[in-house]
Amino acid sequence: MISGNGKTSPQGRHLWVLSLAALGVVFGDIGTSPLYALRVCFDAKTGLPVSTGNILGVLSLIFWALTLTISIKYLVFILRADNRGEGGILALMALARPEGGGAARSRVGLVVLGLFGAALLYGDGIITPAISVMSAVEGLELATPFFKPYVVLITVVLLVALFILQRKGTAKVGSYFGPVMTVWFLVIAALGIHGILQAPEVVAALNPAHAVRFFLENKLSAFLALGAVFLVETGGEALYADMGHFGKKPIRLAWFTLVLPCLLLNYFGQGAQLLLHPEAEENPFFWLAPSWAVIPLVVLATAATIIASQAVISGSFSLTRQAIQLGFSPRMLIKHTSAEEIGQIYVPAVNWALMVSTIALVVAFKNSDNLAAAYGVAVTTTMVITTLLFYVVARQRWGWKAWAALPLAGVFLVVDTAFFSANIIKVEHGGWLPLLIALLLFTLMATWKRGRGILGTRLQEEALPLDLFLGDLERRPPLRVPGTAVFMTGNAKGVPPALLHNLKHNHVLHERVVLLTVITEEIPKVKSGQRLKVEDLGSGLYRMVGRYGFMETANVPKLLEEAGAFGLEFPVMTTTYFLGRETLIPSSRPGMARWREWLFSFMSRNAQSATTFYGIPVNRVVELGTQVEI
Repeated sequence: MISGNGKTSPQGRHLWVLSLAALGVVFGDIGTSPLYALRVCFDAKTGLPVSTGNILGVLSLIFWALTLTISIKYLVFILRADNRGEGGILALMALARPEGGGAARSRVGLVVLGLFGAALLYGDGIITPAISVMSAVEGLELATPFFKPYVVLITVVLLVALFILQRKGTAKVGSYFGPVMTVWFLVIAALGIHGILQAPEVVAALNPAHAVRFFLENKLSAFLALGAVFLVETGGEALYADMGHFGKKPIRLAWFTLVLPCLLLNYFGQGAQLLLHPEAEENPFFWLAPSWAVIPLVVLATAATIIASQAVISGSFSLTRQAIQLGFSPRMLIKHTSAEEIGQIYVPAVNWALMVSTIALVVAFKNSDNLAAAYGVAVTTTMVITTLLFYVVARQRWGWKAWAALPLAGVFLVVDTAFFSANIIKVEHGGWLPLLIALLLFTLMATWKRGRGILGTRLQEEALPLDLFLGDLERRPPLRVPGTAVFMTGNAKGVPPALLHNLKHNHVLHERVVLLTVITEEIPKVKSGQRLKVEDLGSGLYRMVGRYGFMETANVPKLLEEAGAFGLEFPVMTTTYFLGRETLIPSSRPGMARWREWLFSFMSRNAQSATTFYGIPVNRVVELGTQVEI
């Protein structure tokens, strides 16, 4: 069966295998939320007493939050918004952006939303490993008080090991993730069933009347608890972001057949434990287990949280590649850790930045309850942005009428903004952290995009029109030397400055000259037949344009191999690549504020070289510098 995006829809055994793999990558974050979510609902910050009415009210909110936001919003509707099979907030942003110059203001607004949402996901990538691993390690305190002073130290050691192992990639250990998470979900379901059987009256929380009564009786405390209830939804964005790796059907199958039932059983089991033992509020998850099982459960929980952290870290790598390809980030070193799976990549700069930031969080916040305030703000804001972009896609891409799209998006937005409001008031308790991270990263990405646009305009203003250059070449032909010269240029119309400088200073031109431009389209992947366009300009000159999707990595030598279909061959030893290296000089010319010009100049100096990024042989490269005022 072929899906709408051209991919084969998995069936039978293949569908179940993909669903098992999705358990290890997609559901790790949301699957480990039972470790801390219900506990935070009844901590000192909310001021909620552990009473029957409050327990049933919180459980009712948890059930309907998972139903409305995850099951209906994400699994039914958001997964439909696939950008040629790929998901994630940048893919959604690219899908939502309207075409045509008349929609420039709308495009800018959507880009701002998408960029800020992407920046918030980096904050999620920092907080998730910290809160998840620490929550698991804190279970040791129930086994023996001996471990209490060492929780932070053990967490830091585990995190360091996790980030060091990133360079090996997930290809070798990825096959173990699904089975481990399957065991995790079955174990937490069994614990939940055991708890429910002791206090079956807890299932009454399925009635939404308990949630309504909870708000009427507790008012402000209930509103504060709503921010903690949201923790059961963390990881919801991963269901959409990882759609390209597994497809919609495996993700939906895994959620409705295993993940959702197991999560609900465990949450309700924890609630039953609280009904019987109110003192269990300090850690209701581990109270579900008999004393002999606490240590094994801590080991399993630690493995599950490491897998959950792995998924978020890998997502940060993928997000970085998308940002680079879409022009929102400087070039960085990207290593492919699998020959079979293009999505398995490793970005050293991002990895070490995440490690330092995550360890700093653990040391500064000291326990998972303190981190919970920082966690909710990032994810709730991202979910609000996703809903807004979804509405645009429904109206513009799918052609939905306003009477159909507006009420649906409105319901989602009411739920999202309720959770957002309950979390944003926790800014002073740690919620400022993801907002600060997002603001810094948004500034960097927006400055890079704007700076590259200004630089392109400056170079185009100074570029010689191609027709004038070709006419001058015929009137005064220079000395031609053997071989091929490939001039990389971001401008697919004018003459590259590097070519003019070479001709001016060396007074020679190669027998064959290629003006090569690499363009990233706002689609995940470009079909091989549409990859390369070749235009014969005469006089031994060729214009080539290579196109890639934002989920692909450009490789210039491999791109030139495809020119064989056009009758052009590029022997390695007779092909020289000429690259321009611009020295940027901040100025008072219109464009950006002076501080942003300095920032852009700094980022440009520290970006990975085009030679390495495009896979060009280092010993075949000539760089020609030029100064440009921005």
